[in-house]
Amino acid sequence: MRGRWNGAGRVRDGRRRLVVLLLVTGLAAGPGAVATPAVAAEDASQTPAQSSSGVRPLAHHFDNTGISSDAAPANADLDGTGRSLSAQALDAAGWGPGARLVLHGTALTWPDTRPGRPDNVVADGQRVRLTGQGDAITFLVAGTGGTAGGTGLIGYRDGTRTPYTLTAPDWDTGPLATKAVALPYSNGTAGRSAEPVRLYAVTVPVDPTRAVAHVELPRAGQARLHVFAVAVRENTGWTGTWSASTSGYAPVGPWQDRTLRLAVRASTGGPAVRIRLDNTFAAQPARIGRVTVALRESGATARATPVPVSFGGRQEVRIPAGAQAYSDPVGLRIPAGAELLVSLHLPGPVTAAPVHTAATGTNYGTATDSGDHTGDVSGEAFSERVTVWPFLTGIDVVGGPGSVVMLGDSITDGVGSTSGANRRWPDVLADRLAAQSAVPRYGVLNQGISANRIASDRYTGDGVSTDTGGVSARNRLDRDVLAQTGAHTVIVFEGINDVRWGAGSADVIAGLRDIATRSRAQGLRVIGATVAPCGGYRDCTADVDARRQQVNAFIRDNGGTFDAVLDFDAVLRDPDDPTRLLPAYDSGDHLHPGDAGLRAVAESIDLEVLRPSTAP
Repeated sequence: MRGRWNGAGRVRDGRRRLVVLLLVTGLAAGPGAVATPAVAAEDASQTPAQSSSGVRPLAHHFDNTGISSDAAPANADLDGTGRSLSAQALDAAGWGPGARLVLHGTALTWPDTRPGRPDNVVADGQRVRLTGQGDAITFLVAGTGGTAGGTGLIGYRDGTRTPYTLTAPDWDTGPLATKAVALPYSNGTAGRSAEPVRLYAVTVPVDPTRAVAHVELPRAGQARLHVFAVAVRENTGWTGTWSASTSGYAPVGPWQDRTLRLAVRASTGGPAVRIRLDNTFAAQPARIGRVTVALRESGATARATPVPVSFGGRQEVRIPAGAQAYSDPVGLRIPAGAELLVSLHLPGPVTAAPVHTAATGTNYGTATDSGDHTGDVSGEAFSERVTVWPFLTGIDVVGGPGSVVMLGDSITDGVGSTSGANRRWPDVLADRLAAQSAVPRYGVLNQGISANRIASDRYTGDGVSTDTGGVSARNRLDRDVLAQTGAHTVIVFEGINDVRWGAGSADVIAGLRDIATRSRAQGLRVIGATVAPCGGYRDCTADVDARRQQVNAFIRDNGGTFDAVLDFDAVLRDPDDPTRLLPAYDSGDHLHPGDAGLRAVAESIDLEVLRPSTAP
């Protein structure tokens, strides 16, 4: 079946609705620092007519010129010292005037202004008109003069208002791990500054049951908070059925005029799909020449002619550095558990790409300079094996009950399971959900990254690197959990890599608290899972196990941090030696459970615990 759909049915014009985005200068500094809602009662004292006074579109508030041409750097001053963003560097990243950007699932337009003209507003209580109804507002930010932030107000069409707190890191010194984009230099009166400068996307929750009318920007302190764009992340009517986290920006190929065919497995089904591509961590735009999707027969062979995928009605898509691209809806009906083939033609050359290292499964590629084979039914042209998932980060189905996200490390990613057999514990959980009717058949989204940690980054978040252990769970939370399509519950199953590599239990516990607080602020149900033992693995000492036990004691005691607890440690450990995995569940390396252990983990979960808090 082919056609175009939205969340409610067919789309007459064949295009999906776009969501809007808000950009601001400055994001939370330091690991895990984010925008969170302030605790305060709603103020319904103003009527809609009163609250609309002085509310204007963002561009009408622009009072700072922050972008200059390299040929005329004195025509802008973002930070008060004569320094500014380079128009040429922005354009090279795909962030030119009027560029369409999607960050954290929110669509935005970069200011459509010439260099040397006002292009942002220094936040000082301005009231910015917004439209839309969704779960969040996204800000793209860069603070100057230090970390910037404050509390603002979100105004709804019914006249009520709620507070939010926005914290933004400095454009010079903010963390690279959470940036939206980094530019290699800035302009100044004394010439170029060769150090990178950053812009950040920050997302704050809103009440999804009410339409937004405006946002009142914070009144920042001495540091300045610059706002470049603003919008609501709208409710989409989609459910995530497959996902993978970008774990690094790694050397590839080089790929030149070749086609990649990526094999994935849907967790839940639906009558139409859409594809999400990410250019995470990149410094340049990514060009994808053509994309198709098909049900998989076997290997790289499709069951029928692959269905073309378009982006805003176009076959080719160019993804700005750090941004995302959501496809138009594709009328391909898929059942739960279906295997899919997503084919990407890369005109090239591509020497590095955002990737997820495939812990299990096989992807395929044609030879270099072999041309566009995205429409092939046969897998004959796909003679090469590809060990990563590049660019592809998500597949959604129309409608559905929403998704459960697994935030984890190599045990969730599938290390220790049989390759290509879909025996990871999230796969088994998806099968359990599909085979029953007691609870809705939620989508299951696997955001596991091998070697990932909670409290510290393996990958710095910038530049080409062979390390694909990812930025920390705290630093990837907004992208990998909070912005996932239809997400309502997250299971956090991480921490063994932290304690193995020297982190104190207090650091891990602080990270878990931060993840839970931020997730619950976004309306997600948060489930904590205890950390499995690893006795017998080369670096799992008695000290490591002591710190693991301290983390597990915190998770079990809970104290309101989590909505529920899953004791995976109790499921997997050997009762005769609780520091080790049960031999029947051990993959053989004493760190990763094998197929039997991963099945035991999935089967230990009471499916009722996955219901969102608003479910009947």
